[in-house]
Amino acid sequence: MTDLDSTACPVTPRLVGRDADLSYIHSFFGNTEVHGAALLLSGEAGVGKSAVLDAVAAGAVHNGFRVLRAAGVQFEADISYAGLNQLLVPLFDELDVLDNPHRDALRVAVGIGGGPAPDRLLTSTAVLLLLRLTAAETPLLLVVDDLPWLDRATNAVLGFVARRLVGSRIGFLAASRAASDSFFEAGGLTEHRLAPLDDAASAELLALAHPEVSPAVRRRIAAEARGNPLALVELPVALSAEQRATLAAVPTVLPLTERLQAMFASRVAGLPERSRELLLIAALDGTGDLTTIEAAAAGRAAIDDLAPAERGRLVTVSADNRRLSFRHPLIGSAVVELATASERRRTHQALADALGDQLERRAWHLGEAARGPDATVAALLEETARRRLRRGDALGAVTALTRAAGLSTAAADESRRLAEAAYVGVDSSGELEDAWRLLAGARLAHPGTGRQSLHAAAASAFLLINRDGDIDTAYRLLVGAIESGDHGYDASDEALVEALHLLVLLCWYGGEPARWQPLLTFTDRLTPEPPELLWVIVRTFADPARTGPSALPRLKDLIATVGDDPTRVIRVGTASVFADRLGDFRFATRRLVEQGRAGTSPVRRHLGALMHLGLDYFHLGRWDDAAELAAEGLALCADHDYRFFAWYFQYVRAAVAAVRGDAETAAALTEEIVRWATPRGVLGARFFACHARALAALGNGDFETAYRHACALSPPGTVAPYVPIAMWGTMDLVEAALRTGREQEAAAHAAAMRASAMAELSPRLELLVAACEALTTPGAESVALFERALALPGPERWPFDAARVRLFHGERLRRLRATTEAREQLTLAMEAFQRLGAKPWVTRAAAELRASGLSAPASARPGPVTLTAQELQIATLAATGLTNKQIAERLFLSHRTIGTHLYQIYPKLGISSRAALRDALSGLDLGREE
Repeated sequence: MTDLDSTACPVTPRLVGRDADLSYIHSFFGNTEVHGAALLLSGEAGVGKSAVLDAVAAGAVHNGFRVLRAAGVQFEADISYAGLNQLLVPLFDELDVLDNPHRDALRVAVGIGGGPAPDRLLTSTAVLLLLRLTAAETPLLLVVDDLPWLDRATNAVLGFVARRLVGSRIGFLAASRAASDSFFEAGGLTEHRLAPLDDAASAELLALAHPEVSPAVRRRIAAEARGNPLALVELPVALSAEQRATLAAVPTVLPLTERLQAMFASRVAGLPERSRELLLIAALDGTGDLTTIEAAAAGRAAIDDLAPAERGRLVTVSADNRRLSFRHPLIGSAVVELATASERRRTHQALADALGDQLERRAWHLGEAARGPDATVAALLEETARRRLRRGDALGAVTALTRAAGLSTAAADESRRLAEAAYVGVDSSGELEDAWRLLAGARLAHPGTGRQSLHAAAASAFLLINRDGDIDTAYRLLVGAIESGDHGYDASDEALVEALHLLVLLCWYGGEPARWQPLLTFTDRLTPEPPELLWVIVRTFADPARTGPSALPRLKDLIATVGDDPTRVIRVGTASVFADRLGDFRFATRRLVEQGRAGTSPVRRHLGALMHLGLDYFHLGRWDDAAELAAEGLALCADHDYRFFAWYFQYVRAAVAAVRGDAETAAALTEEIVRWATPRGVLGARFFACHARALAALGNGDFETAYRHACALSPPGTVAPYVPIAMWGTMDLVEAALRTGREQEAAAHAAAMRASAMAELSPRLELLVAACEALTTPGAESVALFERALALPGPERWPFDAARVRLFHGERLRRLRATTEAREQLTLAMEAFQRLGAKPWVTRAAAELRASGLSAPASARPGPVTLTAQELQIATLAATGLTNKQIAERLFLSHRTIGTHLYQIYPKLGISSRAALRDALSGLDLGREE
């Protein structure tokens, strides 16, 4: 073990995102091959060099080192040996260990002795000797920050010392800003560059330093900071409380704190006026397009005026694509900070003039250039919001609507725009706090419009259910607003259509058939006809067991043209859930999840994509993936305060736990759903909990409990209307009824399934309908029905459902004494359950196999079955029906020896009786022991 042991743990708090850097530093100094060494840290300003030095120094002290520190400061840069004075102050009382010439030279150099200026080599040697003598007693670590700001003489001494440490018990660690000029000669010394923090570390640091900042604002800050720890910690400080809570309130160019201004603005302030002019245009434009910058600067500056900024490493200019980019986004912020309000407005106006053919960008710059209310600019910004919303940029739409409201000349227009911004915020962006603020602003601006606006009502309804889960109040509020609106049921009225989409969800959450009637009436009254997507959702999502098939051709067209608008993707998904069509455009849903993870799609759409993908994966048998998506969804709900939607993900986790036999987890999750949903009237959530509970009870063999939970979804003899998940529980009810002696109820439910439109809705549901008909048909007639069910197209696409049907089929065949055929179905079922990890059903299939004389299929055992040549011969003869005595006579062995061999053969083949030998041997991949 060396003095700087790489395994030693510092006692300081962990530095976020710097584990690898600290590990490298510790291993560097702990390496016996470079024992006594120097390491230089470099990195951009604010990257955390000082924090790393502090952590290393604290760790060294903890491990018994003596640490000497110095830091360069600008006002001492011209004082010779000022840095050396800082570094050696703790050793001033120990200078007498040196001989007189070295001691006297060093005392004069550090300013505690008198005499002529000492020779540089003598002083450098004196420092090296002092450090080595001190380190002979206790290992030393020299830590120097801001190396370029140390005076020239100190830099020369430290460069001398750093090259002569090998073999000593001295470490030298210094930090400097990347690409900065310095008198320190670093040639030949090892350098380690501190990179900016990665995305995960940036997010973690922001959350730790500023937990009160909304996740959306944190993402914006992280994008601007580019992994710079100082910027990550400081940028939120410059924001107001409102800006920290709501992304729409955050300015286009982030303001800087004094520390950040000192880091960036000083480099900008020294540029020529024409250079700053061009940089201000570039910062406010945000695209870096030199053509736009030139056009906006016409007559005041030219591109050649960027040269000083390029030489100062503030910007880079690419001749290939004619783009300007700031070397760090906060340089652009510093440029804007240094400009006056008048200069900023003038520049925005120049940019608007230069962007005459680009409506959105022009509208935005006109809004920023406006000195007061302007109805024309407000209308342009509202149209910009519409365009942004159509391409899925919900946050951009909220920002544009908010700015349009601020420029409105009429109170009614201001209120309407704020109400719409609030609705977009709750429906798409995930900015719930911002929605409350905007909604309050709408009511304050124009109380009457604020209360009656459909957007205001929809936003209020959403906020109500998310805050209190109050479905009834939210439902009545929205229905009342639609009934009293002056929209004339015009199908082109966007506010009305959005309100109806939300009402679909409120009806579904409520879980009561009567809630759907107003929605159906409203939809029928739309003129000239309901929008295609709304019409399809109402038929495939409300009561799909009756109305779903009529909408399937239109749903197919919607899926084919789903596109990449997040709202449209989710709504097409909603229309597809109970029609089992989620897999037909899984690519779009997955893309939305990936965009959500990257922070480029609205949070609520990210949640919706996770919900749909989780349900899709559950039915596909991808249970690990479904559980991971559910965990991600729950984390998002917690991070963004979407409390209402947590039950979706709890259901997915509960369903996965149920089919895997984790009854305790399933019970805990469903109890949490029911406890939350019951007092809030969210019956839809309770239905999902009942489905998971029924699955768990079936797996446990508790068929009475399974029957009770299945009946809570739908009474026997009817597929409950307006409870679409009742279709998923139909086979559960029929099975549980049969296993509890309720043949009449089972038959009635199977008949109701056939009478419904379930079989027309999807192949999976058709499989359930056919299987339940077979289950409730007695005797040999059921066999053909089971075969017909399993002959439907692609049953293995739904592996759990198909395996259950095979299990039922195998059970029926065994009872009809079709043993060989039964074993085939039971084996296929057991193998599918094993692949899925459905332990309770594996146990049931294995029990049925044992009852048929075959304890386990060969495919369920790892590798080939290993029999000796003699065992294989005995097993083959026994399978032909020969007795032990007859086999013994043929092989010249005793019948007791034959019995002993067979006793050893049965477990190898996974059987328990002689009757199962023939089937066990047929088609086996047999290995032989030599």
